[in-house]
Amino acid sequence: MRRMKRAAAVVLCVALILAGCGSRSAESVVKDLDGVLGGLKSYQGRGTMTLHTGQQPLQYQVEVWYKKPSYYRVALTNAAKDITQIVLRNDEGVFVLTPKLKKSFRFQSDWPQNQGQVYLYQTLVQSILLDNSRQFTVDKDAYVFDVMANYQNGSLARQKIWLDQKTYAPRRVEVSDANANVLVEVTFDQFRFDVAFDDKAFDMAANLGAAQQQEEKDKSTGAPGRDEPSSSDDAAPGDNPDESATDEVVPGGNPDEKATDGAEPGDSAEEPATDDAFAGDVPDEAADAGETAEDFVPMEPSYYPEGVALKDITDVTQADGSKGVLMRFTGAYNYTLYQTKPKDIDAALIPGVMLDLGHTWGLLTGDVQQTLTWTYQGYEYRLTSAELPESEMVKIARSVLEEMEK
Repeated sequence: MRRMKRAAAVVLCVALILAGCGSRSAESVVKDLDGVLGGLKSYQGRGTMTLHTGQQPLQYQVEVWYKKPSYYRVALTNAAKDITQIVLRNDEGVFVLTPKLKKSFRFQSDWPQNQGQVYLYQTLVQSILLDNSRQFTVDKDAYVFDVMANYQNGSLARQKIWLDQKTYAPRRVEVSDANANVLVEVTFDQFRFDVAFDDKAFDMAANLGAAQQQEEKDKSTGAPGRDEPSSSDDAAPGDNPDESATDEVVPGGNPDEKATDGAEPGDSAEEPATDDAFAGDVPDEAADAGETAEDFVPMEPSYYPEGVALKDITDVTQADGSKGVLMRFTGAYNYTLYQTKPKDIDAALIPGVMLDLGHTWGLLTGDVQQTLTWTYQGYEYRLTSAELPESEMVKIARSVLEEMEK
């Protein structure tokens, strides 16, 4: 009898040990994540972001660099390897670079603390730590958390986050709306902690220069971009000796500095919303009706706020000779949408708020009369109104971007 009791006790202990080794509680994983976040020094991640917000899914290559205490470099690249934006944060502020236009904005901002992003490790881990109603499961060799989503886009309600069991590196993220429809997916094909970056990795001038060199190289070869990373001299700053950077390279903020040059038309609260709201723009009498600059194709937004209709479309020419199209909308809200393919524009320091448009970033400026400015694939857009709510401006801008991808 005594031997049977001993045998049963041994079997029970072994069973308990095996059970403990085979699974971990959500609390123990969360505790580990808190420690990982507290000791985070640097990381480099690369993957694919898919947006399901339009009629067809849109894919973008995303690359994220981080270095303690608060240096960031994020790249958002379209499927054709054509860089649309680079976003940097360093000691001088937050920079949004558009190499195709040789254009940059600088902000004083605490981004990304005030604007979480689905591809940032800190944002993902913080959402797990802060949600006491988190759901936890194990999927093969990954821990899966289902938690509340807290993003600028209010339609994003929940997210599922897959983390590697050994390293806690992110593998996959799915962000859904209130009806459990997946709107955003991010799949990481590479993620490394404790990466060594060189001194130029987060420098604005170095990043803009390297990106412009690649733009010129692509133009000369007629290619939209490189298919494979290169270890040539024009590689992006910050490359590790054992790995060259890719062409992907994107954040925003709420600055408190004054602009160093003139604000764009429509940015001032004192400026009236007149039909010729763009200083220096004149009707393009030399062009035939409906014609604009060669290879410039104006896009009409697919989204209209209820009670709004398109009033008219006018071709305009700016003082620098750039062609553009001005659309006026009227009804429940009155606003204008100006589109152009501008010539090169120097860097500017402009006060405003960065808005996440999904495909790119927008700059919201002005007080009573506001202008939302964004660039995409070499084009610049300015949505101006004294009546449109911010949420409606974002919807209109996103619908224009979706039309461009059709």
